Amino acid sequence: MKTVRWIAAVAIISVIAAACASDNNNSGSSGATAASGGTSSTGALPGAGSRVCFIADVGGVDDKSFNQQIHEGLQKAQSDLGVEYSYVTSKSAADYAPFMQDYVNQDCDLIVLAGFNMGPDLVKSAEANPDQKYVIVDYDIYDFSDPNNPKDVTLDNVSELTFQTDQAAFLAGYAAAGATKTGKVATYGGVFFPTVTIFMNGYTAGVRAYNQDNGTNVQVLGWDPAKQDGVQVSSDPAVGFYTPAEGRRVGEDFLSEGADVILPVAGGTGLGTMAAIQDAGNAYGIWVDTDGCVAATEYCDLFLTTVEKHMDVAVYATVQSVLDGTFKGGLYVGTLENDGVGIADLNSAVPADVASKIDELKQGIIDGSVSVDPADYPG
Repeated sequence: MKTVRWIAAVAIISVIAAACASDNNNSGSSGATAASGGTSSTGALPGAGSRVCFIADVGGVDDKSFNQQIHEGLQKAQSDLGVEYSYVTSKSAADYAPFMQDYVNQDCDLIVLAGFNMGPDLVKSAEANPDQKYVIVDYDIYDFSDPNNPKDVTLDNVSELTFQTDQAAFLAGYAAAGATKTGKVATYGGVFFPTVTIFMNGYTAGVRAYNQDNGTNVQVLGWDPAKQDGVQVSSDPAVGFYTPAEGRRVGEDFLSEGADVILPVAGGTGLGTMAAIQDAGNAYGIWVDTDGCVAATEYCDLFLTTVEKHMDVAVYATVQSVLDGTFKGGLYVGTLENDGVGIADLNSAVPADVASKIDELKQGIIDGSVSVDPADYPG
């Protein structure tokens, strides 16, 4: 599946361009790690002499999820295209602005930013440096100066990569509801950013759709979409997304309540949940962002599926657009239709008839006949 995604990268380059036109070292270190791209002695690769700079969020480039997938896409750009690549890992939100300025001062051709939390500092940096190109994952720029009438904003020098992960999470929720033996499934967030809760909304909608289709009453623990509230590890991203001990605690709580499928939307924290599931011996997890069987191979047999967000392909395509002169600021939305999101292969614990139904539902989401909004299904 990963090979197919990379074959599709050329198509995604054009999708990003069209969408935009229409609208380190060890974790916690403050230094950057750089590596030269694979250029030939004749400078034949298109990225020779160009530099891409990545600011990873807390958790770092080995978090087996969000930061790591962006990092891997940029490593591929380094090896395939010959760009020079460097990255730095944030210790906290206080690092974002100075790291951006450092990379502006270093004349990076593209500054890559990991996530929603960096958005406000990005806008300030981009407006102050209009000739500097940026790409941010999981952030759509809005002007909230009038709270009653927020306006979508396009900056010519910022590519905004967003993903409709509720579409893929819906399919995972339907699979979870079809696979549960206890009639209870669960989810939780590392921090309740909108880019986290969108997974939880889609997952809950999928469970409810299964109930509606089959006359069942599978319960979702950990999230109430009507209240947009549930189980959050912490309001601090450093805790919420990179503390496996907290993930184990939350997982054990859900298991004790009878849940036998758990979706952690919490980066590396979810590894603790998977450890608890492994110890229990009668439950499954659902991973996010990167295929769990690739990111955390030790738990492969315990992943029901993964809600994939193909950030690696999207950032690679953005690097390519910088090199070929087609970069434009604006919004890209990854969907099931354009392969910006998807689910990994289903575990055999998902019944065959449910797996077949999921294929049908995917097409319904693409053509608009199937809603992924939990409000459209009875609670």
